[in-house]
Amino acid sequence: MRAPIGHFDHATPAPDRLDELTRPVADAVRAWRGSVPAEQFLYVDTDPEWADTATFVEHYGRELLEQSANCVVVAGKRGGETTLAACVVLSTTRADVNGVVRRQLGARKASFASMDTATGESGMEYGGITPVGLPADWPVLVDSAVVDLPYVLVGSGRRRGKLLVPGKAFAELPGAVVLEGLGVA
Repeated sequence: MRAPIGHFDHATPAPDRLDELTRPVADAVRAWRGSVPAEQFLYVDTDPEWADTATFVEHYGRELLEQSANCVVVAGKRGGETTLAACVVLSTTRADVNGVVRRQLGARKASFASMDTATGESGMEYGGITPVGLPADWPVLVDSAVVDLPYVLVGSGRRRGKLLVPGKAFAELPGAVVLEGLGVA
């Protein structure tokens, strides 16, 4: 099947490629019951050597820069308690960790989680973390601009491969909160 965005050799419904996904992502795709059918979540194979954004868009299509989202793990701290959350923002922006994220989590301080925490707690590879399949108790903060896109390129849980997900599906992920202004230039 042809991918709806980008220049990929082939796109396959993610439920048909569960073996290419990390366990938490595969489990989430298998259990998906949102208004967007799971078959509309597409898997595309990508070379991990081209994972860097500049190289990636050069190889797979410059338009992907405007249609890609990053998923970053943050840690909000208040009174000795730490809350892990994910932020999903367009790749042309950065998450407003010290403003929008900190207030949404009710934290005194918010920062990016360490690589070991992000990968260990998510069960995903660094550079491939995706909001699909994160722990159910994590808030998933999604910038409204992501939800507005027909399709969005995100990680697949691994450095190899990506998911193409209809934007509106992000609002239906477990723990999802759609926020205006989460991604800032």
